[in-house]
Amino acid sequence: MRYRFNNFELDPEKFELRRSGELVPLEPQVFSLLELLIVNSERLVTKDEIVETIWDGRAVSDSSIASRIKLVRHAVGDDGAAQNSIRTIYGRGFRFVAAVSGRTEDSIAQSPEQIGPSDRLELEAKADTKPSIAVLPFQLLGAPGDHGAIADAIPHEITQALSRLRWLFVIARGSAFQFREPDPNVREIGKALSVRYCLVGSVEISDRTIAVTVELSDVNDGGVVWGERFAATIDDVHEIRAEIVAHVVPSLEIHIPMNEARVARLGVPESLDAWSNYHLGLHHMYRFTRQDNAKATALFKSAVAQEPSFARAYAGLSFTNFQDAFVKYNNAPDKAALDARRFAERSLELDPYDPFANLTMGRSFWLQGEPEFGIDWLERATSLSPNYAQGFYSRAFADMLSGRADSSHDFVDISMSLSPLDPLLYGMLGTRAISFVIECDYESAAFWAEKAARAPGAHFLIYLIAVIAHSLNQNDKKASQWVASTRQRKPTASQADFFDAFPFSDPNTRKLMSGALSRHGI
Repeated sequence: MRYRFNNFELDPEKFELRRSGELVPLEPQVFSLLELLIVNSERLVTKDEIVETIWDGRAVSDSSIASRIKLVRHAVGDDGAAQNSIRTIYGRGFRFVAAVSGRTEDSIAQSPEQIGPSDRLELEAKADTKPSIAVLPFQLLGAPGDHGAIADAIPHEITQALSRLRWLFVIARGSAFQFREPDPNVREIGKALSVRYCLVGSVEISDRTIAVTVELSDVNDGGVVWGERFAATIDDVHEIRAEIVAHVVPSLEIHIPMNEARVARLGVPESLDAWSNYHLGLHHMYRFTRQDNAKATALFKSAVAQEPSFARAYAGLSFTNFQDAFVKYNNAPDKAALDARRFAERSLELDPYDPFANLTMGRSFWLQGEPEFGIDWLERATSLSPNYAQGFYSRAFADMLSGRADSSHDFVDISMSLSPLDPLLYGMLGTRAISFVIECDYESAAFWAEKAARAPGAHFLIYLIAVIAHSLNQNDKKASQWVASTRQRKPTASQADFFDAFPFSDPNTRKLMSGALSRHGI
């Protein structure tokens, strides 16, 4: 969605502001402030809302806000005297007053019966692109007392967190919060807002307890895709707000793509659009088999062919080529490693602010045995999306390879708490197991390696971690069982395969693991 005003065009998807077609360089924080003002141009944006959105609620001075407003004004050719685009409402906040066109909020805020045929065609065409969601105000139950605002605060914070996801179109709060029915009809709201998903919830306050229920619905059939319930004492109200946001975002990152893949499988392959091909590709990618990885690669290529500027599809191609090289699904791992880097670079060229693109770039360095050089990219991925579980897992993996067991444990804990059912859970568990090996805690290593090897999606390299851990824990029976499973999965598995995938920087760690594998014929 693009916003046009005067001779400017703001494109949130590309994170670009252009004046008469020429790119206007902006700091990310200044761009985000301009976007906030434009998206909410129909109303006053308060200083508190600016602090909450731009500074994540951190305490900042009025002068900091004023300096950012000054930079925004300069970027759009405005100033504090004329105020032709941004008007200061003294003591309250700011409002964007220049005429804005190309906005979807003006049409999606209408009720279903107000949307005309031409509008409906435009909205239906938009529905064939990336997944879209509206986070509705939560229903407040019980006697709220001093905490009634939480029913609006939680969905507002979820909206802000989801807006960082580059693959998801999120309806602005001002439009979504028009729907405050006690029992919302998600199918009708979905039509009015032209979204595929609605997130609804309720907040019940009773005595000294608070319970929050959240549900994700597919508006096409009204069915519940995912739901969760949270409970805490009223004294922990602020902690539960943070917990809900931290849990909801990674859960939607799993369940929306799963549902998108389910819908895509029901369609005719030749009629799938780029986003459908992408989500179906994710479905196969996370099965972690040679055949599914090949299918995922083909689907990502179809998405790129349909939409050459589709950054996420290139990131998907980097991911599948990484798998080809890491697990050696084909006979050309060196080429796959080069392609993993090439596609990651292309994805970043198209969208440098996509966490998935930054993740694949960071992981590509592992294939060259240089995990240290990928850490900055992994940190950038989690900075762009603070609830990005796979980003934290990848950072844990990089630290594990470098022998930093303590920080590896910390990052694994974060990733598993954010996404306990993640498709890469086997990798998180395996990373934790190796970190315990590095610490010479072989009993703990064997416990977590066993869980990793039995997790969905585990491949032969994870089995070899179990062989190592059980061998070092002097449980030869268990180690031999995982050797047999390894030979069944990959008869030619060798130490070279393992250490190509896990290029440990510490020679003593490598020697220890090599001895454990040798004792069991690997």
